[in-house]
Amino acid sequence: MEVPKKLVNSVAGCADDALAGLVACDPGLRLLRGHRVVLRADLVAIQGRVALLSGGGSGHEPAHAGYVGKGMLTGVVAGAIFTSPAVGSILAAIRAVTQAGAAGTLLIVKNYTGDRLNFGLALERARAEGADVRMVVVGDDSAFATPKKAGRRGLCGTVLIHKVAGALAEAGASLDEIVEKVSAATKAMGTLGLSLSPCSVPGSKPTFRLADDEMELGLGIHGEAGVRRMKVSGVSPSTLGTPQLCPHHPLLCAPQVLPADEAVETMLAHMTDPSNASRLPLSPGASVVLVVNNLGGLSCLELGIVAGAAVRRLESRGVRIARALVGSFMTALEMAGFSLTLMLVDEELVGLIDAKTTAMAWPNLATAPATSQRPELPAPKEGPGTTQHETSTGPGAVRAQRVLERVCSSLLDIQDRLNELDRAAGDGDCGHTHARAARAIQEWLRVRPPPAAPAQLLSALADLLLEKMGGSSGVLYGLFLTAAARPLLNRSDLPAWADAMDAGIEAMQRYGGAAPGDRTMLDSLWAAAQALHALRSPDADLLPVLATAVQSAEAAAEATKEMEAGAGRASYISSARLLQPDPGAVAVAAVLRAVLEGLRG
Repeated sequence: MEVPKKLVNSVAGCADDALAGLVACDPGLRLLRGHRVVLRADLVAIQGRVALLSGGGSGHEPAHAGYVGKGMLTGVVAGAIFTSPAVGSILAAIRAVTQAGAAGTLLIVKNYTGDRLNFGLALERARAEGADVRMVVVGDDSAFATPKKAGRRGLCGTVLIHKVAGALAEAGASLDEIVEKVSAATKAMGTLGLSLSPCSVPGSKPTFRLADDEMELGLGIHGEAGVRRMKVSGVSPSTLGTPQLCPHHPLLCAPQVLPADEAVETMLAHMTDPSNASRLPLSPGASVVLVVNNLGGLSCLELGIVAGAAVRRLESRGVRIARALVGSFMTALEMAGFSLTLMLVDEELVGLIDAKTTAMAWPNLATAPATSQRPELPAPKEGPGTTQHETSTGPGAVRAQRVLERVCSSLLDIQDRLNELDRAAGDGDCGHTHARAARAIQEWLRVRPPPAAPAQLLSALADLLLEKMGGSSGVLYGLFLTAAARPLLNRSDLPAWADAMDAGIEAMQRYGGAAPGDRTMLDSLWAAAQALHALRSPDADLLPVLATAVQSAEAAAEATKEMEAGAGRASYISSARLLQPDPGAVAVAAVLRAVLEGLRG
């Protein structure tokens, strides 16, 4: 197993560098000289108030320094990666806040042996110096079904304790009052994590191994083993509409995708299982604060999906989600996973969660419950100038349907070829994108006949492709058809079709930025448009002119293999790697050929 790459200056100095960077970007923070300690810059403001200190090993960013600020922590003491901080630094932090005039100091410590020992020893030494210091140990882990002598591990719920204690201290509460209320809050809280991958300390191999089809339930924030290793059960990416493109998208080749709803339900069931010694009693009607925490490597897209699943599953249990926090609050380096924290709350606790803070990592939290039942805004009505896509019958509609059916079958026939051409310079989905458009048109034609009026036909196709085709191709075709429809309003003569072609190309150039010779679909369109100018002649004959235009488009598509890409994804690829036609240009030529064949009948 290889040592993963890390973006650090040095393995030994990464914790110090991370803190220095945070302090450099936040004028409200200061480093304590000679120690890995971050304190509020305005220590004078804590005079007569309780000071709050926390900390632990680095690697959990934004914990812990991200929670230093007015209304949260007074300071934090950081250790090396996943290592408890030094007793001397903890003692130095206590001395700093004591000498600043704090009315006592509370240490908020996660339940790990090293943290308890080091913070505990510093506490005893500070008390020997006359300081008024107390300690609250947070153990919110809901993983273990049987009691552990070491107790429940301290996880992301600690961040909520930072917030509750910080709001109380800012309001002037005494040390005894803060300890009492915070201790009660820790007992009404549970956290459970799930990971799809391990993490790795800089300079070291991953902390544990997980097979491609495995996930770990109930693991700690340092990669400690969880309570259950489960096989991933789910659906293949292809059934989700995502092509498996191993050469360019290796992540899409994972054997399965874990359904978020299933993962969240498994976690909530474990957290509330009556046989679980560390369970959180969650009854219908309960009110909770929910934290959906990224363990470091989960994408924001997945985190949003998980958050939605958590809200829905809690609502199905009759639980009210008074507040919801979604983001990275206590990570495990780059671990691809998440944790769910639930804190049972009353109005007082919600008020403390809502209280203002300047801590940079605390989110701009909405002071309203979370719910999946928010009403949707009604879609705007079409304006008076919007073209209505009315259906019609007669020879024009029949001809339009025949042409569109020929276009669709042609695009489906060349799907694999377009994908193959696209793999060299794009993401390999050009064929899939055009096939998606073809199937959307086919479904549309099955529902109702197309409009016979040219302007309405092109506008309807533009709307359909913009909604169903996707990708930049869908937008480009939508632009072309929308602009091409305007010259055809109340006109259907041959010169109008030449004008329509020019208008569509002009719109594509204006917004897409490509020009003839840039190795794009525009090359085929441009060549065809030049031939279609012959339609402006008084004695023009449509089919011979269109046949010439198709030949010009096909020749232009073939010529793109000799061009230097000047626009689109291909422009980022060395021209030496191309040496084949542009897939967009090939697709356009195929569409024009199908139109010609459809008109010929």
